[in-house]
Parts: sequence; structure tokens; C-alpha cells
Amino acid sequence: MGLRDPIRLIPILFLGAIAFGTLLLSLPAATSDGTPTPILTALFTATSAVAVTGLIVVDTATYWSIFGQVTILLLFQIGGLGIMTAATLFGLMLGRGVGLRDRMATQVERNRLETGDVAAVLKLILIITLTVEAIVAAILAARLMVTHGAAPSDAIWHGIFHSVSAFNNAGFSSYSDSVMGYQEDPVILGPIMLAVFITALGFPVMQDIRANRFGWRRWSLHTKITVSGTLALLLFGFVSILWMEWDNQATLGPMPLGSKILNAAFHSVMPRTAGFNSLDVGAFEDETIMVNYLLMFIGGGSAGTAGGIKITTFVVLFAIVLSEVLGRRDVGLFQRRFGHAVERQALSVTVLAAALIFAATTYIASITTLPLDDILFECISAFSTVGLSTGITADLPPAGQLAIIALMFIGRVGTITVATALALGKREIPYRNPQENPIVG
Repeated sequence: MGLRDPIRLIPILFLGAIAFGTLLLSLPAATSDGTPTPILTALFTATSAVAVTGLIVVDTATYWSIFGQVTILLLFQIGGLGIMTAATLFGLMLGRGVGLRDRMATQVERNRLETGDVAAVLKLILIITLTVEAIVAAILAARLMVTHGAAPSDAIWHGIFHSVSAFNNAGFSSYSDSVMGYQEDPVILGPIMLAVFITALGFPVMQDIRANRFGWRRWSLHTKITVSGTLALLLFGFVSILWMEWDNQATLGPMPLGSKILNAAFHSVMPRTAGFNSLDVGAFEDETIMVNYLLMFIGGGSAGTAGGIKITTFVVLFAIVLSEVLGRRDVGLFQRRFGHAVERQALSVTVLAAALIFAATTYIASITTLPLDDILFECISAFSTVGLSTGITADLPPAGQLAIIALMFIGRVGTITVATALALGKREIPYRNPQENPIVG
């Protein structure tokens, strides 16, 4: 395979976008005081934006100028759509047809290798993206002007920035405290939460629901798993956070009932990969942090802007365990059987993800004196492109920041894509070894 192969081309294009973003953010015009940005800070911010993560080492609202903030916005818009998806969309806008290489690259990047009308899918992606971002931006801008007294220009900018960031699950905020200043405003938190929820389902699910409405029986197995898994995890997260943080005076404790429910719901959505916070994550109870570990590691739906191992991966693993416990021969759900390749891919993705997080956590712990639970939280957040933090990002040494950068890149591009891109090529073995089963458990 050469460099033009889509599986290898996609990581290279992501690296190219990160390099270009690093260059722009290094310019004096990108900072509020006109001084050049240190290269590591620019690299970290560009990677976080392209990987739609949201982890930061400097305050987005005060450190970066309008030029810098616009650059960051464009980077996470590009990262959210996917480099090859964006390139193909631009080709369509110029009247160019979609070639086979474009189709393959787009499908690989979206983790959806199948035939079909890619042009129609990409047009749908563009329509949904622009429509949702415009609606959410308009709602946020109007609310900021009417209720919170923001100047029209500021309200429009903050509305657009948070809308694009939410839809792309980027988690970047143009406020220093994310959205903590609006923790009792459902008209601010609600649209952000909805935008994150929609895009975290993944575009194949959106397309399926668009075509079949809410006809459960007509939905594909992928859509059924993603929707049911998403709702179950959201309910689990909501109940857990509400219960565990109910009396925490640093988070939900002082709030009235309505605000407790609103913020618990908001924080059940954000660990799925968005990264906004209306509560101080660093003040969460230990058990709430544990719940966030799980929610972040699982992430959202496949073929969208969500990170993590993905809901389908988690559900497939659950089905494998369930079938083994019940003594079933086949593994599946909803009257459908999974193929062995899907089971092996789910196991591979999970093991690779866990190994990378373990390695990064161990390495950072060995070079810092930061609490282990905070380091683990940071590493899971980085790999799963979530962006939530307990507040240690800026305290990491350069080597630790480089480790987080690597996690964000691998988490966005995908463990399987990276592993395949680095491989020299598939080698067919013309024989099979004799079977012998070791003792397991």
C-alpha cells in the first residue's frame, strides 16, 4: 500500500491540518497581546481542536485573539467533519463528481466501509451540520442578548462559537469558565446539550432515522444498538450524577431542584465526548469521577464526531459476555447475529484503547507528582476526545503534554486506522495451524 491508500492518507491529512493549525496559532496575530505562541502550546491547541477534544493549556477566552479563536473554530469544524469528508464536500460544491478514491477515503474515515451513494450522504452531512449549527447559534445569541444583556456582536460570536463547538463535540468555549456562568439557564444549556446528543449518534444513525422516521422495525441493527445504548447510558449517567452530587456543596448541593436536574442531565451528555462543563469537574465526588471514567471511555456513536471506543463496541462486548454466560452458540441482539469479524474488531479496539490509556497514565505518573486519579481522568478524556478535565492540563510538563497530544491524535483517527496505516501490508498465510484451546479464567 502506498501513501495514497485511504487508510494511510487519512492520518497524514489529519497531521497536515494539525501542522497548519500550529503554524497559524504560532503567529503573533493569534494571541491577545501580540506575542508569538510557544510551539508546544500552539501544537497542543491545534491538536485538541482538530481532534475535537477541547483540552487546553491556556485560557481560550483571554489568551487568543479573535484571529486565534477563529482559527481554533475552523480547526474543530474541519476536524469534526473529517479531513476527507470536507475535501469531498468541497469537490461537490465545485461541481466535481465523487471518485472511487474519495468514496473509499470518506468511508474509512467515517468507519463505515460499505457501498452506496456517498455524494448523497455527504450532502446530508453538510445540510445537517449547517442547519443545526445555525439554529443553535441563533437561539444562543438571542438568549445572550435578551436575557443576559450581551452586546449583539459578542452574543453572535459566542453563539456561533459554542454552536459549532457543540455540534462537532469539540468542547472549546469562548468563556474562561466554559458554561458554568449559565448553569441555571436551560435555554443556554439545552441547545448545547441537544447539538451534542444529535451529532454523537453518528451520521449513519441520522440518515437511517431520516429515511425510516421512528419505525423501530425498519431501523438497521447499528441504529437500534446506538439509540438504545445511548439512551441507557444517558439515563445511567443522569441518575448516577444526580444521586452522587446531590449534597455536594461545590456542585449540585446549593442548587434548587430544577437546576440540579438540568445540570445532572447536562453532565450525563458531556462525558460522551463533548467537554463542556457547567459544574466544577475537579470538585466532583470520587464516585462521580469513576462514572465519568466509564462514560468517557465508551463515548458516543460510530461514524460521527464522538470519541471513545464507541457504543456499538461496548454493546458488542456486552453481547459476547451475555452469550457466553447463557451458553448461546451465536452472539447477537435484536434477532440478529454478529459476524466473528465484528466481535474481533470490538475486542481489538477495546484492548488497544485500554493499553494506550494505561501506558500514557503510567508514563505521566512517572514524570509528575500529580494525583493518579486526575492523570487517569486526563488520559481517558484525551483518548476519548472528550475534553473534560479536573484542571491539571496546564500543570503537565512538556513531556506529559506531548503524551496527551499523542492520545488525542490516536483517539480521533482511531486505533484500528492508525494500526493499519503503520502496518507494511496484509500478509496472507496459506495455511492454518492446528487448534488447541488454553484454559481461560
